[in-house]
Amino acid sequence: MGFPTQTDDAIAFTPLDVQALRHTRDLIDLGILGPDRQAALVRTWGRSYARLAEWQATLLTSRALESDADPADTLAQLTQEVLPRVEALQSYVWRRHLVSAGARMLAVETPGSPVVRQAVVFVDIVGYTSRSKALSEAELVDWLEHFESETLGLVVDRGGRIIKNIGDEVLVVADDVTDAAEIALTMTSRGSDEDDRFPEVRAGIAFGPVVTRLGDVFGPTVNIASRLTALARPGTVLIDQGAYERLSGRVHAEDADGQAPHGQAPDGQAEGEAGGSPYTFRRMRRVSVKGYSRLGAWALRRPRQGRGLEPGAGR
Repeated sequence: MGFPTQTDDAIAFTPLDVQALRHTRDLIDLGILGPDRQAALVRTWGRSYARLAEWQATLLTSRALESDADPADTLAQLTQEVLPRVEALQSYVWRRHLVSAGARMLAVETPGSPVVRQAVVFVDIVGYTSRSKALSEAELVDWLEHFESETLGLVVDRGGRIIKNIGDEVLVVADDVTDAAEIALTMTSRGSDEDDRFPEVRAGIAFGPVVTRLGDVFGPTVNIASRLTALARPGTVLIDQGAYERLSGRVHAEDADGQAPHGQAPDGQAEGEAGGSPYTFRRMRRVSVKGYSRLGAWALRRPRQGRGLEPGAGR
């Protein structure tokens, strides 16, 4: 669970630890926890609850220090009053997410498979380092809180799911590549609006097979989305071949299921709108990035009213 190893004579455990072992044995006997899942599950629980506990402890400690009474006594009283309510709310949120995740997994073509076809989106804040240097700690926290809160609303409204925030970057997945496109385009549009507090961002989208494990995602599709984000200019969205084919409707006959080889972009695609697609696409020059010698990409845009492509974006 992430705690240091104790010596044999250290008093570090309680009857609750014994009960936890009994529950674990029950799950093993029921066939839920196999040998290959036990350690990984415990590590995931440990990491997730460690972060949650740090945040909750900070809240309680800050409240205790604001009191005129002894901080230790105030903290003990707050803990007694607050923890049962927090525990009940955590159970409520967890159960709601469990129902949602279960329904989503049963809806896929091969329920129980760790591999699903999804759109992966990376969104990166432009100029995060320089901006963070110019802000106080409180201002930086407020800025990031605003970004994360607004991002969550944008993502869930389009049916996407935030996998994790990685510093100044957020990783999102969506079952529908159109939802992924709308998430990325909305975020870059807001970031380009000088009157909007939302920071300037750039994004990369890839569509293809994704390996899911303990709430995280892995595989070439994730790697390509990350590479595209690093290549994108501020305020732009770059997409890979899989996303391009789904959004444009131009799926090769030999890849009718959309499973085109990653990084292999077809030649001869013209810049402009694809028939029936609400987007415009600009073919980018092939680039060499780590793991992909000739990565193909397209700049994704919404068409401007009464005009063709929006000039100046992408590279």
